[in-house]
Amino acid sequence: MNKVLIIRFSSIGDIVLTSPVVRCLKNQANCEIHFLTKKAFAPLLRNNPYIDDIHTIEDTLIAELKKEKFDLVVDLHNNIRSHKIRWLLGVKAISFHKANIEKWLKVNTPLDILPDRHLVDRYFEALESINITNDGQGLDFYMDAESIDKAKNIVGAINDYACLNLGATYFTKRITLDGARNIIEHSTLPVVLIGGDDTVGVSEILNDLFPQTVINLCGKVNLQTSAAIIQRAKVVITGDSGMMHIAAAFKKKIFSIWGNTIPEFGMYPYFGNKTEDRNTSIEVKELNCRPCSKIGYDSCPKQHFKCMNDLDLSPIYEAIAEV
Repeated sequence: MNKVLIIRFSSIGDIVLTSPVVRCLKNQANCEIHFLTKKAFAPLLRNNPYIDDIHTIEDTLIAELKKEKFDLVVDLHNNIRSHKIRWLLGVKAISFHKANIEKWLKVNTPLDILPDRHLVDRYFEALESINITNDGQGLDFYMDAESIDKAKNIVGAINDYACLNLGATYFTKRITLDGARNIIEHSTLPVVLIGGDDTVGVSEILNDLFPQTVINLCGKVNLQTSAAIIQRAKVVITGDSGMMHIAAAFKKKIFSIWGNTIPEFGMYPYFGNKTEDRNTSIEVKELNCRPCSKIGYDSCPKQHFKCMNDLDLSPIYEAIAEV
C-alpha cells in the first residue's frame, strides 16, 4: 500500500476527528497520504505533516485523481457523493458505520440503539481489515506560524485566561447570552470570546457589560488564530462545535455545553486512551424533546429552548473561580 486517499468533505469538527486516522495510516503503513475535502476546509489540513497532498472537490477532476493511482480509498464521509467518487476511482475502499439510522431513531422515537463508541473508534473498527490500529494519542490540529504569532500578540501578556466559544454552526448548539453572562460574572480569570460573524452581536453586549474582564475576538480573527487562542487558554468553555474538537486536540480542560445534540451521538471531546479525559459535559438530561436533531436548528422547534436555558452551569462557575 503506497498511496491512500482519505475522503472527508466537511466540516471543521468532523475533519479534526479524522486526524488520528491520518496519523496512524502514515506511521503504521508508511504510505503517501492524500486528502479530498471541500475548498473551504482545506486550510484545516495544510499544516498537517502527515498529509502529502490536499485535493478539493471544487477544483479536482476524477481524471486527476485517477492519475494518482491510489491503492486505497478511506471514505470517512460515507455519503452518495463519496460513494460515487469511490466507484469512479475503481480501487479498494474502506468506510465506516455512520449510525444515521440509529441517530434518526434516537431523535424521532423512544428507541435508543446508538453505538456506545466514539466516532473515532468507529473509524478504527473499519481499519482493522488493513491492520491499522489506534495509537491512543487523540486528535491533532496544526496551525501556521502567523496565526500562532498573532494569538501571542493578542493574549501573550496574560498568564491565564478562560476561552469562551460563542460560535457553532446552528443556533441550538450555541450558549445563550444569559449563560455566557453568568459564566463571565463568576470568572476570576480574564475571558477571551471567540466565534464567527454571527456571534458579533452577543459578544459586543458581553464586552459592554464586562469591559475589564472580556477580550472580544468574535468576528475579528480567523479560525487558525482562534485555535491558537484556545491552545494558550487555561480552560475552554464551548458548545458542540468544531472548536470543541480543536480544544480536545490541544488536551485542554473543557466544559462542553450541549443543547439540542447529545454526547451519545459519539462526537464528544476525544482525548484518546493515553491521555486523561479533561472534558466535563454540561447538559439537561431529563428533557423529553432532546435530542431534537442530530445536527441543529436556527431556532428552538418548541420555542422554549430549555436545553440551553435550563442548564446548571454551577460546575463551570466553581472551576473558573478555583482557577
